[in-house]
Amino acid sequence: MAAVGLNGLKVGTTSSQAYLESKAVKETRALMAELCRHFYTLGWVTGTGGSITMKVHDDSIPKPQQLILMSPSGVQKERMEPEDMYVLSHSGSVLSAPSPKPWPHKPPKCTDCDPLFRKAYEMRDAAAVFHSHGIESCLVTMINPLSKEFRITHMEMIKGIKGHGYYDELVVPIIENTAYEYQLTESFAKAIEEYPKATAVLVRNHGVFVWGDSWIGAKTQSECYHYLFDAALKLHQMGLDWSTPNHGPIQSARRGSSIGGESNVSVKARKSNGEIDPFPRCIVLDIEGTTTPISFVSEVLFPYARDNVGRHLSLTYDTPETKADIKLLRSQVQSDLEQGIAGSVPIPPDDAGKEEVIAALVANVNAMIKADRKITALKELQGHIWRTGYENNELEGIVYDDVPEALEKWHALGIKVYIYSSGSRLAQRLIFGKTNHGDLRKYISGFFDTTVGNKRETRSYVEISESLGVDKPSDILFVTDVCQEATAAKAAGLEVIISIRPGNGPLPDNHGFKTIKSFSEI
Repeated sequence: MAAVGLNGLKVGTTSSQAYLESKAVKETRALMAELCRHFYTLGWVTGTGGSITMKVHDDSIPKPQQLILMSPSGVQKERMEPEDMYVLSHSGSVLSAPSPKPWPHKPPKCTDCDPLFRKAYEMRDAAAVFHSHGIESCLVTMINPLSKEFRITHMEMIKGIKGHGYYDELVVPIIENTAYEYQLTESFAKAIEEYPKATAVLVRNHGVFVWGDSWIGAKTQSECYHYLFDAALKLHQMGLDWSTPNHGPIQSARRGSSIGGESNVSVKARKSNGEIDPFPRCIVLDIEGTTTPISFVSEVLFPYARDNVGRHLSLTYDTPETKADIKLLRSQVQSDLEQGIAGSVPIPPDDAGKEEVIAALVANVNAMIKADRKITALKELQGHIWRTGYENNELEGIVYDDVPEALEKWHALGIKVYIYSSGSRLAQRLIFGKTNHGDLRKYISGFFDTTVGNKRETRSYVEISESLGVDKPSDILFVTDVCQEATAAKAAGLEVIISIRPGNGPLPDNHGFKTIKSFSEI
């Protein structure tokens, strides 16, 4: 039987003439024309540049099979009418094209961005994609002609980008421009693949592509991206570094001026024997046993999560966040049961009742905590439980006394500091946001967790190196208390130091790594 779409139309195929003339398609056409006029006033689609595409939303049709509307190429975007839009099938076949207009209008042609738009639809399940030629999106790629990424942090408008918060580092890949937009398809797809969290791709000397899971999401994010690009340009003009948490003066490593009276082109330190030795460009820190006592995690955080998991699930059971947590746990427990992991118990379906589901979740979570498992499903839930503890002043992060001074020193030298921990990024931000030494997040440029990979696998550190955009992996110093992590990082080419703190586990003989007992030794 054919599906019933909007207006009660039977749409066994969305290419039927009746569906092409349906209210849903007409409204999408009109909305696109309205948005193009608006984007013209913002300077995003002037001179016939830029383009826009949207899917025809219909709850009765799976998103991958929904019709696609695209604006034409080489036309005055602010003068377009709803009937000027192209209508394509989900596979890219043109189902409806605009009629030719008299001279001096050009013959109608679908946007050259067509193959790029369809990559965003296929690889990101997008509902709308906007291509802007806004001047700020062009100029921001020209500040550093060699940069493959745009990075910014600690700006309020970052919160408007899906999956990001104020303290996060926003990373937007930059690809090189070509003579024709369709020639960008391969590098565009590669950028989408290599940056799974990105919702935009910058094209050097050209503009930006932004997508969202609705037209509102794409529009909101486009506005936020343009704001952030403009902010970066203005901060750069003021000599301020937009990529660091406090947006302080651009360091001499970039400007070629002097530090401590010694002219240089990279941040350097003088050894005791008089030789000049470059500081690392980035320092990546482990938490447990490195910045923070192991006892704080094992004797404070873990018990708090264990004792409050049931209460947290009961109070937040119907929230989207907890539903997502439960979905992750269900998937993990199913895998555990198939592998015979000790302590795993089946989780009943939702219709079994809230109390039964929560009881099974609590049993599984407690078993995971007892086994100290480094899995995303557990870490996400723990982070949400701990957030409540910090908000209620029931928890306070602990760092060693030498940590704040070192973070401040490295920050002043222009060395970016990142955290890589098995705890979720939320949990990491919570620990450093409210510590026995105050809020230390202003010194930290970003956070990595197990979504980037297991900490004992070399590939994880390769991923971090590529994400940080350093010239070579050895520009990164990794500090940890775990020898297996040190070995994996070294295999990826990072410089490595092992932290020896009270309560840390013993190290194997002849491990071969430099060790420190305080960050003041770095």
